[in-house]
Amino acid sequence: MDRTAVEVWIAGYERAWRTPGTQALGELFAADIGYLVSPWSEPVVGVVALEALWEAGRDGPDEAFTMRSEIVAVDGSTAVVRVAVEYARDQPSRWRDLWVLRFDPDGRCAWFEEWPFAPGQPDWH
Repeated sequence: MDRTAVEVWIAGYERAWRTPGTQALGELFAADIGYLVSPWSEPVVGVVALEALWEAGRDGPDEAFTMRSEIVAVDGSTAVVRVAVEYARDQPSRWRDLWVLRFDPDGRCAWFEEWPFAPGQPDWH
């Protein structure tokens, strides 16, 4: 993977979130994807389970949000991405995430680990 390929993948991810249904997930994710919604969660395994997670986790494809991303690093098949998402209706509405992504040789994400942070979460000190 290189930065351009990761940028294309991120654009596909956002497009999939904004598209009705979950058919695009098979193009973005490996069939045996391991998908963590937080570093403390158990991974959702497989595209079918991920499809159910996506449908349960969004208001629908017309959900109003903005998303900005910045690739922090790409090393071989692994990428780290900083993501800022702001939802119009959800509370909390603002999220800053770090994504740790591992890609298979076909450019599909085989491991997705999300580190989500919202304002008001307790600080460690």
